[in-house]
Amino acid sequence: MYLRELNQSVTVLRGAGPQVEARLARLGIYSVSDLLLHYPRDYDDRSVFVSLADSVKAGRAHTEIEVLSHEWFGYGRMRTLKILVRDEAPGSTIASLLCFNRPFLEQVLPVGARAVVTGKFQFRRGELQSSSFEAEVLAGESASPQGLIPLYAATEGLQQGSLRKLMRQALRDFGSHVEDEVPASLTARRGMVHKREALTELHEPTSGASLSKARESLIYEELFYFQVAVARRAFSRKRDTITRHPSKGLLRARLLERLPFSLTPDQEKAAAEIVADMARPHPMGRLLQGDVGSGKTLVAFLACLEAIESGGQAAMMAPTELLARQHAQTAARLLEPLGVRLAFLSGNVEDAARPPLLAALKAGEVDLVLGTHALFSDEVEYRDLRLAVVDEQHRFGVLQRLALGRKGHLPDLLMMTATPIPRTLALTVFGDLSVSTIRTMPPGRKPIETHLARAGNEAKVYDYVRRLLEAGRQAYFVYPLISGGTAASARAELKNAEEMYERLAREIYPGYKVGLIHSRLKEDEKRETMEAFSEGRINILVATSVVEVGVDVPNAAAMVVEHAERFGLAALHQLRGRVGRGQEQSYCFLVYTEPLTEDGKARLKAMLGTTDGFELAEEDLRIRGPGELAGTAQSGALRLAIADPARDVAILEEARRDAFAIVETDPGFLEADNAVIREVLSRANPFGEAPAGRG
Repeated sequence: MYLRELNQSVTVLRGAGPQVEARLARLGIYSVSDLLLHYPRDYDDRSVFVSLADSVKAGRAHTEIEVLSHEWFGYGRMRTLKILVRDEAPGSTIASLLCFNRPFLEQVLPVGARAVVTGKFQFRRGELQSSSFEAEVLAGESASPQGLIPLYAATEGLQQGSLRKLMRQALRDFGSHVEDEVPASLTARRGMVHKREALTELHEPTSGASLSKARESLIYEELFYFQVAVARRAFSRKRDTITRHPSKGLLRARLLERLPFSLTPDQEKAAAEIVADMARPHPMGRLLQGDVGSGKTLVAFLACLEAIESGGQAAMMAPTELLARQHAQTAARLLEPLGVRLAFLSGNVEDAARPPLLAALKAGEVDLVLGTHALFSDEVEYRDLRLAVVDEQHRFGVLQRLALGRKGHLPDLLMMTATPIPRTLALTVFGDLSVSTIRTMPPGRKPIETHLARAGNEAKVYDYVRRLLEAGRQAYFVYPLISGGTAASARAELKNAEEMYERLAREIYPGYKVGLIHSRLKEDEKRETMEAFSEGRINILVATSVVEVGVDVPNAAAMVVEHAERFGLAALHQLRGRVGRGQEQSYCFLVYTEPLTEDGKARLKAMLGTTDGFELAEEDLRIRGPGELAGTAQSGALRLAIADPARDVAILEEARRDAFAIVETDPGFLEADNAVIREVLSRANPFGEAPAGRG
C-alpha cells in the first residue's frame, strides 16, 4: 500500500477522540496518511543534558528536576499555575515553570515529583523562567539521554507529546506496510532508503546521519513525481501536431519601422525565439519574463502580428480591467495603423455592445481581442484562435490559464510575467515551458532611488514630494486599505486611501489636484481618473495596490508606500516600477511602522538593497515559499510535504533528469521497472491535493 492510500480516519488511533480529531483538523490532518506526512519542522537534540545554570547561554535547558512547590497568580479564569523546580546539576539552580493554559500540570507534576524538563529559559522579574517547555515525569531511575526528538507544527490543545504518541501508533500500525514509490533501479542507483524505513527514521530518528539519508530519499521522491507531471505536460505538447501557415513577417517589420526606437538585444532575442516556436509543428508553450518596464508587451504584440498574418486570431488576457485597457490603448496606437482589427472584452462591456462583439469574434472579423478573464467565458467563441497571451500570469489560477488555451485548436500559449521566475521555480511549475528572458532595460532610464522612512518621520517624505510637484512632476501615494476599520480593530490604526485622499488634498498639498482610485470604484470612474493622471490633469494619485500593474505614466517621479511592511516583496517591486519610466530621476519612499516582523525586515532590506527584479524574486521565494509565487495555491500543484525547491535545487535537478528520461523513453510506464510509477499515478495522489470537501 502506498502512503497516500492510508485514508483511514485518524480516529482509528487510540487517544484520537472527537476533541483531538478537531485539533488535528486545524493542522490539515484528517487521515493516517495526513498524519504520517506531517513531517517534523525541526529536531531537539536531547542526547546531552544542559543544566538550568547553563540554559540562558545555551539557549535551552534539558535537565532532570525536582518539583519544589506550586503557586497561582492572576484572578478568576485568568489564574495561571507557576511551578517552582530545582535541577540536580552542580549548583542546584532554581527556576519557575509558567504553565499558561496548562492547569492540568498541577496533577502531572505534583510537589516532590522528578521529571526531565526541556525548554527555553530566560531571566525575568528576578528569576529564571520558562513558559515554553516540555516535561516528562520519571517513574524510577534517573533519566537517560533520548537522542533526537522531533518537533512538529502544533496547535492549541495538542502538545508535542500527544503528537509523538499518535505518530508512534500510526508508524507501528500502518507505516510498516508502506511500499516504495520510486522505481527499484533509481532507489538502488541513488542509494535511497526504503520508504517505510525513511518514514520511521524521520519520525523516530536513530542518528543524524540516518535522518539525513531518510530526508534526502523522501525529498527526492516528492520532487521526482512533481517532475514526472511536468515532463508529461512537456511531452504531451510535443506529441500534438498542428499545420502551420508561416507568415513573411511583413506586419512585424512594418511595426518595427514605425517605432521611434530600436528593440533592445534581449527583446530581439525573445521575439526571435517566439517566432521560431510559432513556425514549429507543435503548439508553443513559452514564458516571457522580464523586469518592470523592460518591454515585454511590445514583444507580445510582435507575436500577435505573427499569428494574425498567418491567418489566425490572437487574444491577450490581463488580470485587471485597468491593465487590459492599458494594453488596448497601446495596441490601438501601435497596431491599428497597420490595419489590425482590435476589440476589447471584459465583464463590464455593456449588454448592447456584447452580442455584435461576440459575433465578430466568431466570424473572424476581429484579429486581436484584449481583455480580462471574460476572454475564456463560455459565451466567447473564436473563428481561429492561434495565440493566447496571458499577462501577469501569476494572477491567474492554473485552470484559468488552461481555459483560454482550450478556446482554439491547440493555440500557441505565451505567458508573461514582470515578477521574474527564480530558477528553481522555472524548473518546477514552469518546467514544461521554454523561457525567454528580458534583462536589459530600454536605454536612458535611471535607476530608481529607494528610501526607507519610519512612521512619524513621513513629513520629510511629504516635503521632498512637494519639491518634485513644484518641478512639474507627479506622485503616487499607496495604502494597504481602502477605508478605515472599527475603532476596536487593529485596522483602525492603519492609514487608508479614502481618509488620506482627503488629508493630502486639504492639508498637505492644498494647491494640487489629487485623485483617488481603488477596487470598489466603478470601472468608468477608475478609467477617467487614470486618464486624468496620465494626461497630467491630476498631480497626485492616491490608491491601493490596484495600481500595482498596468499604469505607465512617464512623468510620475515619486512612489510613496505607507505601511510598506504590509505589502509583499513582489507587490513592493511592482509598485516601485510605476515610476522611473521616463528619462528623469525617480524615487520610491517606503514608510514603515514598527515593530517589524523578521519577514517584514527582510522585505524592506531587499528593496533597499537592489532594484533587480530577478534578485528580488529569489528573495521572495525564500520568504514566501513556492506556492504563492507561482500562482498555484488554488491548484494544489506545489503542496510539498518535505521538499523545498529553493533549498533542494541539487536534488530537484537530479529528479528532473531522471523523470524526463523515463517519460521520454517510456511515456506509458510499461517497462517492468517503471510499473510502480503507473501504479502510484493511478492508485495514489502524489501531489497532496486536498480531497473534496476539505478545502
